[in-house]
Amino acid sequence: MSQHYLPESTPGADAFPQFSTLYSLVVPEVETLTEPQLDWESDRWVWANWSIRRQVSHMAFFLPGWLLRRWGPRLFPQGYAELGDLANLIDVASLMTFPVEIRWLDEANYKRMPIILGVLERGLRLAQYVLSRETLGSMREKEEPRPDTPPHWRKQFYKAHPTGVRWPGEDPQFSYITLEATFRHLYYEVITHLYNVQRLKRAQGLTTVVDIPYEGYWALDDWDRSEAI
Repeated sequence: MSQHYLPESTPGADAFPQFSTLYSLVVPEVETLTEPQLDWESDRWVWANWSIRRQVSHMAFFLPGWLLRRWGPRLFPQGYAELGDLANLIDVASLMTFPVEIRWLDEANYKRMPIILGVLERGLRLAQYVLSRETLGSMREKEEPRPDTPPHWRKQFYKAHPTGVRWPGEDPQFSYITLEATFRHLYYEVITHLYNVQRLKRAQGLTTVVDIPYEGYWALDDWDRSEAI
């Protein structure tokens, strides 16, 4: 995935067309699973520590978390009324902290998979709305400080970002990220967790459904792509 060859006048939606199809990748992989299949997890592999339900819940959680909790004041300085029915995603986003302590939706209120998928769908619509207002150039100009950068960014994630992520000094926890790199990160997160969903299915003897683009975090040379044996 690269925007290097695109002019800076490229509309955001054209720079990141994947956000219009991500939902159709996720749903077929999980919609027919039983409750035990959704909740199966194992401590034998790190990628199996989270169940399929929690993998998808994490996807639904981090989209509004990043776009409203981290970027919201910059993207929507006049408030969220313009978002219409998407404005209530702020209730989800408000639970996200930096550094991240909560990693998925409140399971007391968002337990059933159709409800989780509903939040994911709205989060992806929010992403598409933001993209509709940006160009590639404007996304590169917008930059946010991250004084809470997790260690895995400096160790591994940065390798998937040719542009848009930088450390201004010696502190590995203090970095900057552009809106362009943020959308790249959100896309990579979705497909990487979907890859985990597929591994969890294979570990249960289930058949996977979709082909996931081999790019981003899970395609890094040093990524753990182990399978249940």
